[in-house]
Amino acid sequence: MDGLYRLSLRVGQVVNIKAKVNRAFNTSMEVGIVVICEDLFTDRHWRVCNACATFVTQRTHTGNKVQLKPITPQSQREQVQYSVAAERRRVRMVHDDIIKDLLSDRSFQQADSLAVDNAVAAERTKVESVELVLPPHANHQVNTFGGQIMAWMVNVATIAASRLCQAHPTLRTIDMFTFRGPSQVGDRLLLRAIVNNAFKNSMEVGVRAEAYHGEGPNRHINSAFMTFEVLDANGTPCTLPRIRPEPLEGSRRFQEAIARKKIRLDRKYIISCKQSEVPLSVPLDPRNQVYLTYNNVSALKMLAARNNWLLNSEKDKVRLYTLEQKSTLSIRVEAEVDVPAHRAFSLLAELRNRTAWDTHYQECELIRPVDDDDFLYRVVTPSVGHGGIAVPGSANQGGGILQDFILLASRRRPCGSGDPYVIALRSVSLPTHPPTEGINRGAVLCAGFTILETRNNTSLISYYNQASPEVLPYISTDIAGLSSSFCHTFFSCSQYLARNRLQSTDKEQTNQSMDRDREVATSESVTDSLASSLNSTQL
Repeated sequence: MDGLYRLSLRVGQVVNIKAKVNRAFNTSMEVGIVVICEDLFTDRHWRVCNACATFVTQRTHTGNKVQLKPITPQSQREQVQYSVAAERRRVRMVHDDIIKDLLSDRSFQQADSLAVDNAVAAERTKVESVELVLPPHANHQVNTFGGQIMAWMVNVATIAASRLCQAHPTLRTIDMFTFRGPSQVGDRLLLRAIVNNAFKNSMEVGVRAEAYHGEGPNRHINSAFMTFEVLDANGTPCTLPRIRPEPLEGSRRFQEAIARKKIRLDRKYIISCKQSEVPLSVPLDPRNQVYLTYNNVSALKMLAARNNWLLNSEKDKVRLYTLEQKSTLSIRVEAEVDVPAHRAFSLLAELRNRTAWDTHYQECELIRPVDDDDFLYRVVTPSVGHGGIAVPGSANQGGGILQDFILLASRRRPCGSGDPYVIALRSVSLPTHPPTEGINRGAVLCAGFTILETRNNTSLISYYNQASPEVLPYISTDIAGLSSSFCHTFFSCSQYLARNRLQSTDKEQTNQSMDRDREVATSESVTDSLASSLNSTQL
């Protein structure tokens, strides 16, 4: 479970806790939790904490896992959470790999490794506590309440943080709170906490919980990384003393804390803020690429889930919708084509194919793959003021001058029945590909395709494009021309798909079969994969 604490609660305040299943997979589910504080005298409500928790089903007496029934989202908000839950699960699965990649980077290993004068020895912050699990601490299955374990872990973490700052720290975030196994009534829980690293205004405390009964061995049942701050009378974070890590294991925890901080900052910068607050082109590097791809896919899914689209025009069975939101204008073009969804996905996912049907794509080259499902491309198109609207969208307007884009293309296959194929596009910046003299560098805020299997091997293909504020004045003055341009281009896309409907290669047929197997295998093995990933992680 990951949690973000925005404000602290005080004695006497009323707390409302709301929880709802965002999505049920085959044998696991994601539950969204929101904690809201209420002032009874002013009728004011404010959000204190939000978190996402993953639950897995238990095995039955036959040894088989309980199969969960899928849920159907009813509202627009539920649809957004349902769609994005699959991408969040993907991020959780690769979290440990991100840490390993960061630690293997030589430039990262040299950072923050200098000795600091007057640093506090990490040994001084160690805390150990033993708690006896009693009947009030357990549920009807005689397993210890997860919230009770979390409360005990927060207590020891707070004491460890206090030993460093010699003040009353405030909990800000909890990262990777993982339940590795249960504990029962009668167990003793051994809780250990230590400050892994201290930064300018925050510190990370690692907590480990082990359970034992009688003379039996200790069982590692929980781990978490908690971030604390110390606030002054004005609510401003105070400067903290630095930490001197223990040899060997302490140095490992010290470096991993730096990696987790970088990940948290990137996550906050890319995911937590509003879409309009994210720069059009975010630099891509190993530590943020997972969250950039997450933002890329989730932004398109949230745009597609909006229910206030207005039909602007319809021509040759191609429908164009518009959506106005403050300083942005979003376009949705859709049509039903007589092409199987998997085939349409394979044709549209490769951007280099787009030059065959989109006149705006004059050049398209693959820079490099980011991973198996994400790729970087450089696209050259006419500028906004010349030759019509460039499909990617531009932040520059120069008559007769070409413009190029560095695009992150994220491809996602359906996670379950009823899910669409997704091809999401957004701009990023690369130090290896600076702007070229004589060519304007454009930017894509949010664009891409969703492809949904309908009936009899036909597909509903929708294209989305969220225009940036800089290009909005041009679009708003020529909405009729925009409609004609998009509909003509989309009609060409439909014809291209129809021409190539049956020209699938042996490799694609193999991939299609593997995709069907993967949908079943991934759902059935997600719990085992999580357990394997957790067992390989050290605190």
